[in-house]
Amino acid sequence: MLCSLPSIAARNIRDNLRRDVYQVQEYLGVDNTNDITVLSLCTGYGLEMKILNLYAGIGGNRKLWRDEHAVTAVELNPEIAKCYSDFFPDDKMVVGDAHQYLLENYKGFDFIWSSPPCPSHSRARYGFGVCGHGYKYIYPDMALYQEVILLKHQCRKSKWCVENVLPYYEYLIEPSRILGRHAYWANFLIQRKKFAVNGMIAGNTKAPGKISSFHITGEKNYLEHITGFDLDGYNGFDKRKSLRNCVEPEAGLHILECASIDGSEVETQGDLF
Repeated sequence: MLCSLPSIAARNIRDNLRRDVYQVQEYLGVDNTNDITVLSLCTGYGLEMKILNLYAGIGGNRKLWRDEHAVTAVELNPEIAKCYSDFFPDDKMVVGDAHQYLLENYKGFDFIWSSPPCPSHSRARYGFGVCGHGYKYIYPDMALYQEVILLKHQCRKSKWCVENVLPYYEYLIEPSRILGRHAYWANFLIQRKKFAVNGMIAGNTKAPGKISSFHITGEKNYLEHITGFDLDGYNGFDKRKSLRNCVEPEAGLHILECASIDGSEVETQGDLF
């Protein structure tokens, strides 16, 4: 298996193969055009990457990444940052403003992942909250599009991906790919893929009144099961929100593997299907 080859041999294979998917398949003797894991092994996956992980949360997107990568994570909430560091002790943790950190540090990384705050864009908050239950309307946070524009124009030599929820309004900048409940903007090809949970992180099951369904309807166990995180013993932050904010770990791995395949910049790749 290629994953067992020394990094120099893997690099030689990568450098001597064209990045056309079908030529890689022929080289490997595989037929599945969607087997991105096998393809990425051939084209660079497994080599150490310097990664910037912004708005890291507890690390849903990071969960299945290989440990040899040099990851710098940025998280504003100190308690959530501590939780992340417990799960990923080898990552460098920066407690601070991810939006400003990106502006000051976007150079020098092989791959940048950003997940700006999503509530102001969310169909759920707008549809069920603002329109259905009288929540106060808030401006959409333009940090999302600021980061897409910055990365698109300033990070042509690095791979990058910005993730957010599906918005209630028409996109100001079309995403590169939609997978499950997430839209992704990227400068590389993100292959279509469905995941076991299919983006179905428990619906709006919060019970009325003061008792959260997080503890009484099995949502806690469900969220911990699909994300792989056990938050028992942690306090000082909204654990339900942190689990629901997680990108599915399989999606985080899939996108990193796609980024590991060298290729030309891709501006847009269509929509849901």
